[in-house]
Amino acid sequence: MNISETLNNQIKSLPEVPGVYQYFNANEEIIYVGKAKNLKKRVSSYFNKIHEYGKTNVLVKNIATLKYIVVETEEDALLLENNLIKQYQPRYNVLLKDGKTYPSICITNEQFPRVFKTRNIIKNGSQYYGPYSSNYTINSLLEIIHQLFPIRTCRLPLTKDGIESEKFKVCLQYHIHKCNGPCEAKESIDEYRKHIDQVKKIIEGDANEISKLLYQQMQKLSFEYKYEEAHILKLKYDLIENYKSKSIISNTILNDTDVFAYDENENSAYINILRISKGSIVQGYTIEYKKKLNEDKEEILGMAIIELRERLKSCSKEIVVPFKPDFNMASVNLIVPQRGDRKKLLDLAIQNVKQYKLDKLKQAEKLNPDQKAIQLLETIKEKLHLTKLPMQIECFDNSNIQGSDAVAACVVYVKAKPSKKDYRKYNIKTVEGPDDYASMKEVVRRKYQRAINEALPLPDLIVADGGIGQMEVIRQVIEDELKLNIPIAGLAKDNKHRTNEILVGFPPQAVGLKPTDQLFKFFAGMQDEVHRFAIKFHREKRSKNQTSSELDSIPGIGEKTKLELIKEFKSLKRVKNASFDEISAIIGKNRASVIYKHFNPDLKS
Repeated sequence: MNISETLNNQIKSLPEVPGVYQYFNANEEIIYVGKAKNLKKRVSSYFNKIHEYGKTNVLVKNIATLKYIVVETEEDALLLENNLIKQYQPRYNVLLKDGKTYPSICITNEQFPRVFKTRNIIKNGSQYYGPYSSNYTINSLLEIIHQLFPIRTCRLPLTKDGIESEKFKVCLQYHIHKCNGPCEAKESIDEYRKHIDQVKKIIEGDANEISKLLYQQMQKLSFEYKYEEAHILKLKYDLIENYKSKSIISNTILNDTDVFAYDENENSAYINILRISKGSIVQGYTIEYKKKLNEDKEEILGMAIIELRERLKSCSKEIVVPFKPDFNMASVNLIVPQRGDRKKLLDLAIQNVKQYKLDKLKQAEKLNPDQKAIQLLETIKEKLHLTKLPMQIECFDNSNIQGSDAVAACVVYVKAKPSKKDYRKYNIKTVEGPDDYASMKEVVRRKYQRAINEALPLPDLIVADGGIGQMEVIRQVIEDELKLNIPIAGLAKDNKHRTNEILVGFPPQAVGLKPTDQLFKFFAGMQDEVHRFAIKFHREKRSKNQTSSELDSIPGIGEKTKLELIKEFKSLKRVKNASFDEISAIIGKNRASVIYKHFNPDLKS
């Protein structure tokens, strides 16, 4: 691979130590940031071969110069890489896709702290817990907190001087027993702070301790015959027990563990974290990365672990993962579980990340209904080696019985969906006998010669309901006669008349697909559709011909009478078997007498 002398000298002088490298283009813009266990080996690997993945080759062509930063450990390299990518957003790096800011729970830095949901992080000494990717989770948690504890919801600047000067008055929250009235000194700072401490324990996942404390106080009040006060605590106890059963998963073994799950598609990677604290799941969060090059899942998972632990301020010494990421962290134990509690939690994280991926797909389809179709067309383009998306696909089929009533049909798919207004039916005019190849030639020639003459749009792909032979006769018309350049595919069937392979190119080659593949199902559905349309037309023509040959031979019976009879009786057989009275009720006695005598010559009228 040809590279500049300056760049070549930079590569040769690279040290063989851990570090982060930055690629710059000719405009001195950072276009890629990467980490390496060995800087020289990693960077050299970009320039000593042609890469399978096309975008990597494009990246390499755009590299003008490079810089590097040496670090002590792989973990340091990963942290630095993550920070540089977030700062510069290089064009060819996998990028964290944040469509919105997720909410956190804020406990304000005040004498009488407030507890509420916010998306704005203000560095004023307040404490923030989160972020929470589920609004339902954070709202449920706040609802429980405000039901359990008399925490104020007002925004009054409650200072000691303000309270002592009787500047404030209690509000409705006090009268409905949702607040103890610290604004009028009805509750001391120490008493209020006890509630806040308990709130923190619940948010941090230590609901079990609060539950035990409430139970002990409830028992004590019962022994003291203070049943009304005990009942109030009983209601709170039930609330927190209900919250524990629905909102968190108790686990007596694991403590301070981060559980990560991974899923991906062609364009994105999704990573979920479940944070375990004091035996319970206290947070669940999922992020999406947009892939730019052919990044390994191990590399992306490593980046996500650093990003999510930084966001959630996690210092857990144990990390559960579905596979080992592409880095090592000092003093952290990475575990890929096979069974037990860790495996159950990993399965739960996987369930969460798959649901997030599905939700994102559904949202994208709602915003862009054609997205699913375009993805399918992209797959067709790739698998069939087309030069452009096959926005319009046309498929042909013939139908005849021993050469009689030969017809053909063409179905049209626009954006991977049937366009029935563009379907066409053809009577075979120039071919005698059962010659499918000649019939196909005639129909293709007629359709596309007309398209050329009338400047009609041509398809991006022609599909034959047949194998190599049908493809070849279509090619002869399209390329040799009409001088058109339209890709041709064939749908070959097995001895049970089922689609078993898709052929493309000349000489035709089978496209490696399984019957369960979406692309295989799409073409099989198209084959069924054109076959149905051709058979329907053939039956209509055969029925019409049979009806015409019988009724048109009767003297004095015209087209109008024939149509009236067929409309009423549905078939010629029923006309033959009908009584004189049944026929005369439709067309009158005179014409009924003629028809009845024709079909019943031995009977006297």
